[in-house]
Amino acid sequence: MSASTKRTGDDRIWTIPNLVTLARLLCIPLFVWLLFGRKDRGTASLLLGALGGTDWIDGYIARKFDQGSTLGKVIDPAVDRILLGTAIICMFIDSSVPKWVFWVVFIREVVVSVGTLSLAAAGARRIDVQWVGKAGTFGLMVAFPCFLGSRSGWSTEDGWRVAAWVWLIPSLLLSYYAAATYIPIGRRALAEGRANRAQVPPG
Repeated sequence: MSASTKRTGDDRIWTIPNLVTLARLLCIPLFVWLLFGRKDRGTASLLLGALGGTDWIDGYIARKFDQGSTLGKVIDPAVDRILLGTAIICMFIDSSVPKWVFWVVFIREVVVSVGTLSLAAAGARRIDVQWVGKAGTFGLMVAFPCFLGSRSGWSTEDGWRVAAWVWLIPSLLLSYYAAATYIPIGRRALAEGRANRAQVPPG
């Protein structure tokens, strides 16, 4: 294969961060099975916490070892959305999270997902995930395992419950702030995407 046809830089697919992201996606059914099949909230909470933590690990590897890729920038936030959505829906069904928490998180995720898809369909350029949004998602992915731990039957349930609320409130504020910041960013991305298409000569 000539140098001009090799996959390099942003075109890379089989990178360690992308493999970590794929592993996170494949573990989501295991979380569902642990919660509903085995009815093991404790183990489900540990797995969910690990899946949330590895989101930062793949980002660190991508930055530290120059393994970032265009594919990773797309699938990593998509897996975040799938994992967060699956977790909150399952925990709502399981009654291990307050109903108002479910609706606040669920509505935000639906709005962001619909907005992202609508911008893409309208021709906007791809929008990189903002740090504040990642921080909010990470905080939620700490809070939710703590809610599960608070109903696991462990002797430390009270501690898990306190930790859940300590992480939840600031994470909700960050996630809604991030959603608000995407409005002007989305407008610029749409304008730039349309401008770029207008500059491309017809084939």
